[in-house]
Amino acid sequence: MDPRPVVVATRNRHKIEEIRLLLAGLPVRLLTLDEAGVAAELVEDGDTFAENAAAKAGQASAACGLWALADDSGLEVDALGGRPGVRSARYAGPGATDAHNNAKIVEEAVAAGLVRPVCRFRCAAALRVAGGDLPLDALRDAGALPFPGDPRPAEVSLDGRTLVVEGAVEGELVVEPRGGGGFGYDPHFWMEPLGRTMAELPREEKNRVSHRARAFGRMRRVLEALLRAEVRA
Repeated sequence: MDPRPVVVATRNRHKIEEIRLLLAGLPVRLLTLDEAGVAAELVEDGDTFAENAAAKAGQASAACGLWALADDSGLEVDALGGRPGVRSARYAGPGATDAHNNAKIVEEAVAAGLVRPVCRFRCAAALRVAGGDLPLDALRDAGALPFPGDPRPAEVSLDGRTLVVEGAVEGELVVEPRGGGGFGYDPHFWMEPLGRTMAELPREEKNRVSHRARAFGRMRRVLEALLRAEVRA
């Protein structure tokens, strides 16, 4: 069968590149918002990453009539009340760059006297299915739901057409940036087991251990099951 077109509800080219790599080999054709003809800015005003991801996927799908994938992700520093959290991308204000956001969170940590505080990257990935409900029984029969050992199981919205899964990775916030890879807060996210920041990881390694890799690894299983069900139908 021809690859199914799926719009990715972001204009962040780094995210699109990562998601394309994480879903490589599936019979899907991932489109940017522009390629799918979605000109409107998507609203993300939820209180959680899951709410924002589901909202963006729903808006993108409604605008172009395609299945839609979206993610919302960010950094949580426990000793700072979980900040920047859902405001990670705009923590230093509207139009903030990665450098501005990094400077703000580091400044707050230093002012609070924190030394390598515990933090985590969290990612919520959402899939919105256009034109029908999610076949939950088929997903469960295929082992795509639930995810064994996952403390945050997949959630389905009340309309039955949006599914959200999450992934997280623990680390420490370091003041001095290290590494030139990745994006966002990666240069300040120290991963003790690896002895490097996220920005120091080769792309292939990051795509095995990152929060986005974990969330989209789960989403990949969902998509595989859905696409197999389509073929059988």
